[in-house]
Amino acid sequence: MVRVGLLQMTSGIDPAANGRTIVAAIEQAAREGAAMLFTPEMSGLVDRDRQRAAKSITTEADDPVLAVVCEAAARTGLWVALGSLAVRGTGPRYANRAFVIDGTGVIRARYDKLHMFDVDLATGESWRESNAYAPGEAVTVVPDTPVGRLGLAICYDIRFPALFEALGREACDAIAIPAAFTVPTGRDHWHVLQRARAIEASAFVLSAAQVGQHADGRSTYGHSLAIDPWGEVLMDLGGEHAGLGLVDLDPTRIATVRAQLPSLANRRPVPN
Repeated sequence: MVRVGLLQMTSGIDPAANGRTIVAAIEQAAREGAAMLFTPEMSGLVDRDRQRAAKSITTEADDPVLAVVCEAAARTGLWVALGSLAVRGTGPRYANRAFVIDGTGVIRARYDKLHMFDVDLATGESWRESNAYAPGEAVTVVPDTPVGRLGLAICYDIRFPALFEALGREACDAIAIPAAFTVPTGRDHWHVLQRARAIEASAFVLSAAQVGQHADGRSTYGHSLAIDPWGEVLMDLGGEHAGLGLVDLDPTRIATVRAQLPSLANRRPVPN
């Protein structure tokens, strides 16, 4: 068995406070025998006021949340899949970037969110992520993590099957899908999409989420999930409270499911 932690957060507009929350979760997860911790999208800062947020967004090298997470990972020996941070790049727009940090505090992988959340919901909510963030360009898989081959995605990516087709071709053992889902879309689509991605990849899906009412006025759906390769929900942290959940994963379950239902092996190119 491999024990992992999922941190459900209500991140606010103060990166230092958010960093302290993550570090406390790293320390708790390590004490309770976890090998790896997963955190949500925008773990370091949730602020829809872009003028105010700009004062807190730095380059990766100067990001205070990334620094304290790397230090805590090294101190505890815990791997961390840092769901994402807003970081400055070389262009005018930011990157929504995930990090995988090993138990020595070294960044093993980075992934920039591929798909931008540009939508107008029936509730009146309107989002234009592409105004501030540049989309990523690459599929990312991290070999030899405590959960095996780990594929990376972020939130809105879950709606684009081509990404998960690519991760399936990479034979991922687990896929991280950190998120800050809106309440209306989460209520209707969160569980079914997460379970579908686990089933089609025959892999564990680990989805740490933002939850509740944030300081910037937005609300997020929560329900951080751990799902097994058959699509069974192993843990659901609910939609009310932030906190740390721990779950034990059985790596042999992957081979069992793939032998019973070998959809990855049976896959063929779709004719044009």
